Amino acid sequence: MTDRILALVDGSGFSRSVCLHAAWIAQRLGLPVDLLHVLGRREAADRGDRSGALSLGARTALLEELASLDAQRARLAQAQGRAILDDAHAILAAEGVEAVPHLRQGNLIDTVAEIEPSVRALVVGKRGEAAGFASDHLGSNLERILRATTVPVFIATAGYRPVRKVLVAFDGGASSRVAIDRMAASPVFRDLAITLACAGGDDADRKLERARGTLLAAGIEAETCVVSGEPEVALEEKIEAEGFDLLVMGAYGHSRIRSLIIGSTTTAMIRSCTIPILVYR
Repeated sequence: MTDRILALVDGSGFSRSVCLHAAWIAQRLGLPVDLLHVLGRREAADRGDRSGALSLGARTALLEELASLDAQRARLAQAQGRAILDDAHAILAAEGVEAVPHLRQGNLIDTVAEIEPSVRALVVGKRGEAAGFASDHLGSNLERILRATTVPVFIATAGYRPVRKVLVAFDGGASSRVAIDRMAASPVFRDLAITLACAGGDDADRKLERARGTLLAAGIEAETCVVSGEPEVALEEKIEAEGFDLLVMGAYGHSRIRSLIIGSTTTAMIRSCTIPILVYR
């Protein structure tokens, strides 16, 4: 049963935004939030035997000291993880949202896959702790999550602002139709200003009207527009010019828009986009 929102927090500058966006989604769906922090392998205590050709006594003493340092390092990582979760929990509590912290150790993707069957949506920061605010870096974990998960992924930017205007990149492909169907069935999009955008081409207006009809049937108003030029450039320009708060798209498609998520243009779009992105599979 998909009855929770999963928020990945790592103590980076994106964690607060992740928590606030997760709270916004949870409030609109009436669901609690699972807060997850995963200690990776680099934080484990196994560093191997590096004592070399030392004499027996010196070798034993060095191994004991290394073991002690590893144990201390592991304790510090655990304490840091708990502190990160405590901070995240406090943010959710201040928003009036029920949250349950989870501290796990292992592979992030495997851990997410294990939890995913009970998750309605996943919220993750655009970049992780190691990346900081480097504009040319996109954390490998985010790309791996996008490729591996089957639930909607909400990619939060560093700053948070309430979501009021939503731009939907629609190409008429299977995953973009799934996005429209999911939006129509979701309380998240009620009372938001929604615009459906499609790259120019054959039947663009007809595709847009069909998608708009699906939303209207669910009581969700939407405008439509056809953009010209490269989709990623046109979408970015429209976002900047009209002040959208969220970009929604499907993960796959049959037109040029599909490269926004699968392939090198995905990285470029997520890297350059200044607003959160919600990706449907």
